[in-house]
Parts: sequence; structure tokens; C-alpha cells
Amino acid sequence: MEFISTTAAPAAIGPYSQAVKLGNMLFTSGQIPLDLDGQIVQGGIKEQAHQVFANLKGVLEAAGTSFDQVVKATVFLKDMNQFAELNEIYGTYFDDHKPARSTVEVARLPRDVFVEIELIAVIPVEI
Repeated sequence: MEFISTTAAPAAIGPYSQAVKLGNMLFTSGQIPLDLDGQIVQGGIKEQAHQVFANLKGVLEAAGTSFDQVVKATVFLKDMNQFAELNEIYGTYFDDHKPARSTVEVARLPRDVFVEIELIAVIPVEI
């Protein structure tokens, strides 16, 4: 098991790792829309979703993988009425590649943001 840490995504705001690598699998912690300085990105669901994906990209790349290798996404939304807007942004990161996904509305997210996303990805094995 290897704990992944990168400066390409905001530092963890609690006692957890940005991701954990186990064999050729990567499990990311949920990412919220914080910039690299730990500040919440201003704007609505679209701006926040783009920041979440930027953070996830940094974590994926630090572990040697990418969005093309994601097998499962879990999306936490503050308001399910924002599902269509989130889906529009989500689709730009997962175009032809469509991992399994769960989306749930939650009562509250850290720092009262609109969205949090966690991923499970495969890390390609070099032969």
C-alpha cells in the first residue's frame, strides 16, 4: 500500500491521504473545490465542478494514471437540482470513457461547497 500526496491538488484538510494506491488500483479521497491555496473557488456548481476535476487530475497524475483509467466515480451534491449542470461538466472529463457512477444528494459537504467527487482508477502496469 502506498499513500499518494501531491502539490498538484490542495493538501488534505484532515487526517487522511489524497489517495491510496493498492496494487494497480487507486482510491482517491473526495475532492472539493479548493484551489491550491486551500481557498474555495467562487462561483456556482460549474466553476466548483471544474476545480474538483482539476484537483482529481493532479492526484491521478501523481499516481501515474488518468481519467481514462477511472472505473468508478462517486459524486456528492449539495442540491440534486444541480445534477444537470454537474452532468454537463462531468461529461467533458468522461466523454467516450464512461466509468460506473453513483450520485447522491447530501445534507452538507465540507466548507459548505456544492460538490465533492471521489474516484477509483486503475494504474496501468508497464510490461
